[in-house]
Formats: sequence, C-alpha cells, structure tokens
Amino acid sequence: MMRTDWTREEIAALFDLPFTELVFRAAETHRAHHDAGAVQRSTLLSIKTGGCPEDCGYCSQSKFADSGLKATKLMDVQAVLQAAAQAKDHGSTRFCMGAAWRNPKDRDLPALVKMVRGVRNMGLETCMTLGMLEPHQARALADAGLDYYNHNIDTSPERYDAVITTRTFADRIDTLETVRAAGINVCCGGIVGMGETRSDRVGFVHALATLPEHPESVPVNALVPVKGTVLGDMLADTPLAKIDDLEFVRTVAVARITMPLSMVRLSAGRESMSEATQALCFLAGANSIFTGDKLLTAANAGDDSDAALFAKLGLRTMAAEQRQLEAAE
Repeated sequence: MMRTDWTREEIAALFDLPFTELVFRAAETHRAHHDAGAVQRSTLLSIKTGGCPEDCGYCSQSKFADSGLKATKLMDVQAVLQAAAQAKDHGSTRFCMGAAWRNPKDRDLPALVKMVRGVRNMGLETCMTLGMLEPHQARALADAGLDYYNHNIDTSPERYDAVITTRTFADRIDTLETVRAAGINVCCGGIVGMGETRSDRVGFVHALATLPEHPESVPVNALVPVKGTVLGDMLADTPLAKIDDLEFVRTVAVARITMPLSMVRLSAGRESMSEATQALCFLAGANSIFTGDKLLTAANAGDDSDAALFAKLGLRTMAAEQRQLEAAE
C-alpha cells in the first residue's frame, strides 16, 4: 500500500538530501514500479481559448491578463478529433483537451461527451481540464469514458491566494473529490518557479502526497512567464525568481519518491530546459511528457525535437498497451 501519511518534515528532509543521493533514491523508486526506459507521450489541445473569468497570475487566458490573447468559442467536435488523430500519428498515447472556463456549462456537455467518445475510439487515453465540475457533469464525462480529469492545485495551500483569488484551495480539493466520486482518474500537479520558496514546494508535494489517493498523473510545470500576466511581469522585473534547474529536478525526484505509482509528467517549461536538465528529470522519475509545438497557448518542444532527444537518451515511447499494464498494477 502506498503511503499517504507523509509529514512536511519528511518531505523537507528529502529536498535537503545531497542532489546525487536524492536522484539515486528517486531512480530506485522509479525502477521498482515503472519501465525506466519508456516515456509516455501526450498531446494537449486548447479546445476553448481565452476569456477565462479566473485571475490565475500565471495564465495568459485570464480575462485579467493583458496578453493580447483573443477569446474563442468551443472548438467543433470534428476539428478536435482530427487533431487527436494527428497526435496519434505522431506517437502520442494520451490526448488532453483543455478549456479556459471557471466551470463548463451544461449546454457544452453533449459536445464534450462526443469528443471523449471519439478520442477513445481511436485507442487513445483521454484527459480533460475544464475547471471546476458539478457532480452530474463529472458523471456525464465518466459515462462517456473519460480516463483522466486534470485539475491542478498549482502551489502550496499557504501560497495559493497569492497566485489566485477568484477561487480557493478548498475549491480545488472539492473538484478532485467530485472527480474521484465519479470514477475518473485524477491528474493533479502544479507550477514551480512562481517566486515561491522551497518551503512552498515542500507544501505543494505534501498536499498531493497526502491526498486519500495519490493522483494517477502528476504534472510538474515550470512557469512559462508571459508578458501581461501578473507573474510573467513579476519575473521580468526579478529574473532571479526563476527556479534553478537543479531545484526543478529535486521537485520531480521528491514527487517520484512520495508518489511511486503516479505518472510524473514533465510539462510546461520544457522548451527552455537543456537536454541535460530533461535527462536528469527522466533519471529522477519523470515518465511522461507533453509533445507537440504548443501547450494550450505556450510554446513547447516539438515532435521532431522530442524524437531527437529520445534517440540521444535511448528512451522509448511508451506504448498504450504498456501504459495499461502499468496502470493495472
């Protein structure tokens, strides 16, 4: 049985280990539960961009951001399915769909259900991130076969209201409980490099590792500063607030040790990381990436770049069948 009783002191002690010792322990944990040579490739598509009423300080899609991003309507179902087919052709085994909403409207559910069913029929894992969910909405998505629902906690409970004020940390946890109750797997992580302290990173991992069940998928994002957002402008003025590469690897390693069975997803910010930093993340237990040229609206390392990196590191793309076997363990 996986531990869900980690203390902050224990997690802080992991962060404080000598770097090579920490990465070694994380690599041992990873190899005990996963194929260390295989990495899942996922694609993320923005199915509804911009105009979000939330004030997340990192997000260019917030209506409070002066990022120049124009709001769009929900994409046509067929266009989404075409994008999913293209992602599968490029080697992705999971297709994630994100909408810039505080919460979906019931009138949008029929289209969302069709998207889930259509993507699943291609043999891809499905994931959606649509904001907060009502129980009946979660059940409708579960009935359609949605595999994962993404709803990040973003940062530590203590720092949360310094990043977002239009909802609370408790609102986030309520949605995770709603998703669990509907029988959907949880994808939940956050963002580092938002000017937080190591203590905040300890709190962030602690909040995830002490949930009643660990998230099946844990995205670890490095902030991509966007001009016109609160945090993007803050980092432009104080560039030293950007997280150190080795501290980012430490965060991945501690997530791997405390949540051994989870897919630890190397997410946003990867396009600015060196190959050496990414290699250390894979060694420390990251076994999933987002591929393609964009993550919602932010730039991302492209398919060709990822293929070259995988070849250089001797990594394989995790097959859908292998992922299903690991999930069943």
